[in-house]
Amino acid sequence: MSAPIVLLSLISVALSSNVLDLTASNFDEVVNGDKSVFVEFFAPWCGHCKALAPEYEIVADAYVKESNVVIAKVDCTVEKDLASRFGVTGYPTLKFFKKGKTEPEAYNSGRTADDIVSFINRESGARGFIKKPASAVVQLDSSNFDSIALDSTKDVLVEFYAPWCGHCKKLAPVYEEVGKTFKSDKNCVVAKVDADSEKELGGRFGVSGFPTIKFFPKDNKEGEAYNSGRSQEDFITYLNARCGLKRVAGGGLTDDAGRIEALDALAAKFMGAEDKSAVMEETVAASADMAKEAQYYHKVMKKVIEKGSDFISTETSRLSRMLEGSMSDEKKDQFTVRKNILGAFASSADGHTEL
Repeated sequence: MSAPIVLLSLISVALSSNVLDLTASNFDEVVNGDKSVFVEFFAPWCGHCKALAPEYEIVADAYVKESNVVIAKVDCTVEKDLASRFGVTGYPTLKFFKKGKTEPEAYNSGRTADDIVSFINRESGARGFIKKPASAVVQLDSSNFDSIALDSTKDVLVEFYAPWCGHCKKLAPVYEEVGKTFKSDKNCVVAKVDADSEKELGGRFGVSGFPTIKFFPKDNKEGEAYNSGRSQEDFITYLNARCGLKRVAGGGLTDDAGRIEALDALAAKFMGAEDKSAVMEETVAASADMAKEAQYYHKVMKKVIEKGSDFISTETSRLSRMLEGSMSDEKKDQFTVRKNILGAFASSADGHTEL
């Protein structure tokens, strides 16, 4: 890459940052008591500073529309006098200059963007806000808890958390993936409550530590303690069992989703029968009171009678191609179940029976 292009890239990065660079020439002009100023004293070579950098950019972005808060930084390898003036002996050193003051207080709390923004909002009265991607986990509070968690048509898993809780922060990305896995299941809900803010809800359900996870099944809205593991797979296994589902991580379905053992046996019988029509009639009768997926068994049988056994492989290939494309979650589930059911016929056509 040529020198001019590198220079332009660096300028672009610099211009895109909302963190203000403080130097000896502008420090006292900015930190003059007119505004609240949060300052990072850093060194470019410092590993912890590099780790903080992306979080610090998020903090600065949270206050773009706040005229009374400044997020700034000082390069102590260049501004040695400023570092000395404020007693900086390690990096990064974070200090908060509250509006009306020019002497700082040390910031010694967490170093995530959420931690720092919470502190600044509390100390300055500002309303910094971190823009986050839409969550697959339903956020509950006093206004919607009863209508969702206590809905007798829904099974609901609820995490009672606190924003400052280390274990909650560790669980957050795992729990988000669990939410994504079940987001298309309207009656199996993955939800959370900020019990630090919603203290009444926490007290109502006996929450004394964080995170506390409770399951509210359709038939018990008192709530049951969740005591299983906290890996993504643990949660998925638990919810599949309690909600009667067959999800895999990411939201797909297992290979046997939609399959019905009794009808699988009839599919095998059908593929080996000389009088296929008789077996189809038997299947229609057997599936009368079963789930709607059962209807696809006799639909396949009808197509095989009309088009021959090759329909199984042809239709399986067609569905596989369609599943590679873009479609709604509902359609993806529907086509996956059909492909799974076709598998019951395919194994029999090949002369094998699935165990």
